Amino acid sequence: MPIIQEVRGKHPVFGTDCFIAENATIVGDVVMGDQCSIWFNAVIRGDVHYIRMGHRVNVQDGAIIHCTYQKAPTEIGNDVSIAHNAIVHGCTLHDHVLVGMGSIIMDHCVVGSNSIIAAGAVLTQGTIVPEGSVFAGMPARKIKDIDPGLSQGEIHRIAASYVKYASWFKPGGEL
Repeated sequence: MPIIQEVRGKHPVFGTDCFIAENATIVGDVVMGDQCSIWFNAVIRGDVHYIRMGHRVNVQDGAIIHCTYQKAPTEIGNDVSIAHNAIVHGCTLHDHVLVGMGSIIMDHCVVGSNSIIAAGAVLTQGTIVPEGSVFAGMPARKIKDIDPGLSQGEIHRIAASYVKYASWFKPGGEL
């Protein structure tokens, strides 16, 4: 059974048709949209500030979403994939973003729509990722503009796939 806990009078709020893995943790001021999926060992801590997530957001295994007390909430748009072991902290991710495995996005970063943060990238505090960019490295820098094939082939495909994968864990789910 997942840990879903009230903190300081704030309780997580879920949209419709969400999947929460049995060992995920979601606490405090967290609001998520429809068809989101929170996978195994993921932690979403809205204890020190708020976290807002759009529709069809997937937070994959071991990922952490958190904030900074009274300074930096976390806001996540629609169709966002946060891959395995990523850390998303006190930042804004617009729609159609792919956050690669093991990447770190720090306070006050803003990631524009249709962008990819490469696996292992570290976005230092206050980094602005222009819409349609690919950022990689440590510290992360823009390496190229995203081409439409990559946007459709990866960002949209992964977000849609995780809606399907989540259905496998629900009674009567897709085979």
